[in-house]
Amino acid sequence: MKAHRLTRTQLLPISIIEAWNFFSSPMNLADITPEWLGFKVMSEPPAKMYEGLIIQYNVTPMMGLPLWWVTEITHVREPFFFVDEQRKGPYAMWHHEHHFEDTADGVLMTDMVHYILPLSTITQPVLGGYVAKKLDEIFDHRYRTLETRFKTL
Repeated sequence: MKAHRLTRTQLLPISIIEAWNFFSSPMNLADITPEWLGFKVMSEPPAKMYEGLIIQYNVTPMMGLPLWWVTEITHVREPFFFVDEQRKGPYAMWHHEHHFEDTADGVLMTDMVHYILPLSTITQPVLGGYVAKKLDEIFDHRYRTLETRFKTL
């Protein structure tokens, strides 16, 4: 089984508290996710994130086929980082770290995703490149959307 890693950084001209308030709310995730993914939050998360929080989503990543995705918030150190991990969904393993660093120019946000495809020895040769490309598209869209949303006035 091969674990893959995707790392993205982005400097946003906002405070670390603004970044935390936005990114720690699962309800904002749909706003920065491409429409083609069909991303919907199905559970009602509380106002404040906490370790152990279970969040349920519906996504349609391939051919319009809906998939149930369940994640758990496993680590929280407000306002510096949190981690979500898949409990049920399209990956054999999904571990997503969200880091926020205060800088003189705003907040440096770093996403680090480690993932393993299901049935990796079979799916990796067939779907590995496709999945990596789709994840790049998702995070590229997210980058552009955040640039627009938090642009300097």
